[in-house]
Formats: sequence, structure tokens, C-alpha cells
Amino acid sequence: MKSKTILFRDPVVERVCDKFVTRSDVGYAKYGRTLHDERTGGHKDLAGYLNDVQEELMDAILYIQAAKEELNDKSVNEAIEEVNKASFRPPHPSHASSAQLDWDDENILGVNSPLPGEENEDAISPV
Repeated sequence: MKSKTILFRDPVVERVCDKFVTRSDVGYAKYGRTLHDERTGGHKDLAGYLNDVQEELMDAILYIQAAKEELNDKSVNEAIEEVNKASFRPPHPSHASSAQLDWDDENILGVNSPLPGEENEDAISPV
């Protein structure tokens, strides 16, 4: 194994290079040879490499599509949550239904209030 010291000015580039080294280690552990060994040992020809590239790019397209769908699902779910939050807010009096306004008017006017002598101690008196 060869060792090399590299100075990185960009931490993003450094992280990508680290991933390449890790990926190479995973491949070596899985196949028991490096890409160089594979190429120079005649384990795969140009058509094999092109097929590998094609398959990897096809996988990449599938991952892109899945990620886009995940973003869309998340956006839809967030929109639903916002609608649900909004639907639980009490309406502003200017947006209240006529039935709600009638009920409020009846309570204010005392229509639903008990008659004298029928007061319920647990009832909340209208204001």
C-alpha cells in the first residue's frame, strides 16, 4: 500500500477524497483486488467497464428519482400539517358562521339562560 500526504485547501474536496479511499477499501475487501489489479490482470475489458458505468448511472438516476419523490412527499406532508394547524384555530369573528353568530347572540341576550330560580351552580353565567 502506498502512503501520500495531501494538503487540502477545501474541506469539501478532502471529504470527497476520504470517501474515495473508503470506497476503494470496501471494494478491495469485497473483491480481493484493486481496480488496477482488475485492469492489468485482464479481469475485465473495456466493454465490462462501460457496462459497469452504465449500471452505476442507471442506479444514480433511480436514486435521484427516489430523492425527488421524498422531497415531494415531505413538501406535501408539510403542507398538510400547515393546513391542519390552520384548521384548528378559532375563527375570527368576521369569519364565523351565521350559526355561530346566532348562538353567540342568543347567549349574550340571555335566550339560553336559566329562568329565575333555575340557576345551575355549575353553569357559567353569560357576560
